[in-house]
Amino acid sequence: MDMLSQLPEALLLRILSLLPAKDVVATMVLSKQWEFLWMLVPKLVYDDSYQNIEYGRFSRFVHRSLTLHEAPFLDTLHLKLGKTSCGSGDIRVWIKTVDKRCLRELIIKIDSNKSSVVLPVSLYTCCRMLVTLKLKNAVLVDVTSSFSFPSLKKLSLVSMKYPGDELIKTFLSSCPVLEDLVVKRCLDDNLLILTVRVPSLKCLVLHNKEDAGLDVGFMIDTPSLECLEIFDNMGVLCVVKNNMTKISKANVCFSYAHIEQLMGSISSVKRLYLCRIHILLVVSSTVLYV
Repeated sequence: MDMLSQLPEALLLRILSLLPAKDVVATMVLSKQWEFLWMLVPKLVYDDSYQNIEYGRFSRFVHRSLTLHEAPFLDTLHLKLGKTSCGSGDIRVWIKTVDKRCLRELIIKIDSNKSSVVLPVSLYTCCRMLVTLKLKNAVLVDVTSSFSFPSLKKLSLVSMKYPGDELIKTFLSSCPVLEDLVVKRCLDDNLLILTVRVPSLKCLVLHNKEDAGLDVGFMIDTPSLECLEIFDNMGVLCVVKNNMTKISKANVCFSYAHIEQLMGSISSVKRLYLCRIHILLVVSSTVLYV
């Protein structure tokens, strides 16, 4: 431990950033030098399944440690939540607690069988300095007031649910410098047409939900796009508003009977992986491939 303590503080903080938050806070008992060091760690990862801690204790630990945290800038707040008692109230309090820390990256991942967790309005109002936002398996709440993510460059929405098509349009239009977007849809996400109209976007990953209906699909308007990945094994609708003349790499797995418009819009591509997905249908004991 003496040898470790002799390392520069900046290096010690980087090492602590690799540990779960509970272990980071536990280092305060090592010595006087370490007593307050954890309060300056720029990355905090909270996992409510860690060491099978009871959720009430976990919630209190998160709130207290975030309140005591003194770093003027917080690079990453990562919440891994899966307990049944997890709710938007806790998330709202935690987000508001770090509102003054110029949070750069927020990751909220909910366990796959707890997808009813509604993310609070504070997500829109207290995270204006975010550069990266990753959300998984939660519900985005509708808002009537305007909001903005002026610094957001990376956005990931995996298995999320929405109030409807309009919120995702508003969300994306509120990200003026967005460069990387990942959207992986799920059943009952309340979206019909996912509209991606982002002039600044450079990389786009779109995965359609399984068992999508005939009226479900994508509308893409991204003239600056350089990298595209689409995986759609059920959809029939993909509308591209403008040619993507800057595309250099594309990975397209699809089941469309007609894909000409999409392919014509990426005619400048330099590296292309193209995969036609065959859908197996069984009708009156007759097997058909389409």
